[in-house]
Amino acid sequence: MFIDEARIQVIAGDGGNGCVAFRREKSVPKGGPSGGDGGDGGAVYLEADGNLNTLYAFKFKRRFAAGRGGHGEGSNRHGKNGGSITIAVPVGTLVADEDSGEELGDLTSAGQRLRVASGGRGGRGNARFATPSYQTPRRADPGTPGEERRLLLSLKLLADVAIIGFPNAGKSTLISAISAARPKVAGYPFTTLVPNLGVVSWGHFKTFVAADIPGLIEGASEGHGLGIRFLKHVERSRLLCHLVDAASLDPADPKKAARNAVDTIERELSAFSPDLAARETVLVANKCDAASAEQIEAVKKTARQRGLPFFAISGAAHQGLESLVRHLGARLEEILAEERASAPTTAPEET
Repeated sequence: MFIDEARIQVIAGDGGNGCVAFRREKSVPKGGPSGGDGGDGGAVYLEADGNLNTLYAFKFKRRFAAGRGGHGEGSNRHGKNGGSITIAVPVGTLVADEDSGEELGDLTSAGQRLRVASGGRGGRGNARFATPSYQTPRRADPGTPGEERRLLLSLKLLADVAIIGFPNAGKSTLISAISAARPKVAGYPFTTLVPNLGVVSWGHFKTFVAADIPGLIEGASEGHGLGIRFLKHVERSRLLCHLVDAASLDPADPKKAARNAVDTIERELSAFSPDLAARETVLVANKCDAASAEQIEAVKKTARQRGLPFFAISGAAHQGLESLVRHLGARLEEILAEERASAPTTAPEET
């Protein structure tokens, strides 16, 4: 089950209390204070796991607590530190404090860790307070409490290319044709209810990740259809692949129908995020094996008017896919090269 939002409670361990004790041994006259420190409480970490792609596990367990520190003991014995815990989350998980709304971190690479709750410090035992003028201190500090937080986890899939368009435009068929992904494919709208990821091979042992996003309709930004809930999964994508069902365009006026279809999707993207609406886009006429030359030409003219790259394909018949995949892969390489060239030469300091 695909779940892209979850709320959990994390509780770090409390620090152990310091101890008040004095050595009283036959062979050690005037032994003095010997109370040990309390142990530190365990922390709570989140770690991105590349094998996960949903927050489904948090549907059943929402409370996570680290171990508390042990109390100090006599003979200068320090309490044991509490055990920290690490919670695995999918790569692409955005972490925020639910109460304050503060963004705590964004786990965008496998193995990346984020401390979300710090353990309490152990209290000092009375041996810490001994001085030449105060040789029998009867004071010890209590341990401090560990942090407790309610977290909002929001998953944003990491895909290089997002495939968008109207319901039944052939998005699932396309991703199943160019990758090993096997989403549900059927001849009715809203077949795809959750995003699907697929790894696409191109060139010599090169790959990129594509995502099939559930279909948008007019008024999606107002909650119509599936709404724009899944558009957050497009935000990390570097390229948008906009699919238009050429075969379904009104044959009486295919140019107007193509223009309206593209305008509708662009309006919904803009309503969600102006930055997303400005993302580089490839316009693709799909189902060209069943479309007329006029319908395909109408989509091509719309692409030309907007200055967008255009491809005519058929996902079901596997026509035109190689040139589309090659263009997407090559353009992604160029974008990544530009990002590396503009990146700072020195690594940012850790916070």
